[in-house]
Amino acid sequence: MYGDLPLDRPDLFFTETTPLHTSSPYSSSKAAADLLVLAYHRTYGLPVTISRCSNNYGPYQFPEKLIPLMIANALNDRPLPVYGKGENVRDWLYVEDHCKAIDLIIHRGRVGEVYNVGGHNEMKNIDIVKLVCKELGKPESLITFVADRKGHDMRYAIDPTKIHTELGWLPETKFADGVKKTIQWYLDNREWWETIVSGEYRTYYERMYGNRA
Repeated sequence: MYGDLPLDRPDLFFTETTPLHTSSPYSSSKAAADLLVLAYHRTYGLPVTISRCSNNYGPYQFPEKLIPLMIANALNDRPLPVYGKGENVRDWLYVEDHCKAIDLIIHRGRVGEVYNVGGHNEMKNIDIVKLVCKELGKPESLITFVADRKGHDMRYAIDPTKIHTELGWLPETKFADGVKKTIQWYLDNREWWETIVSGEYRTYYERMYGNRA
């Protein structure tokens, strides 16, 4: 919801006071939700806190997201679709580190405050894909560049100084370790994501919940 940062300014980071400058209807909806929540706090005294995180990765991530999509496709020797030239930079945060940050914010964060949660792991999308190929022993020839997404932000970089200073939080998982754990989880749980990729999970949910309205 902060928009994006230029690739040639690695010194710039998003802080909690960075103006919201959304690039898509999707990110605008998230910014609107934040503003609505903060308005309820200011007007009615609703006790709220807000956290804004960088890109998550780890177990149970839906297979449409970059890392699990690349793992699933690579394991099936399918093309690995990469937007544009793959130069978009994201800050990657292991999901368990994010969960710990949320818990801290809920229990110790100051009411009405916003906390940025970042992983200190900036990487280009193309380098992520190449790393997945290397870990799985798959050729980089599987990489296929596709038309870039509309409104695709170039770089995200979160400054988590505030949550570190106030709550003592820092990411514990180095990306090299976290991505290996993530890949291993998808190797050990193929049935889970294969059911989603095949669409069978939709049949399951319809059977379980379709008649409970």
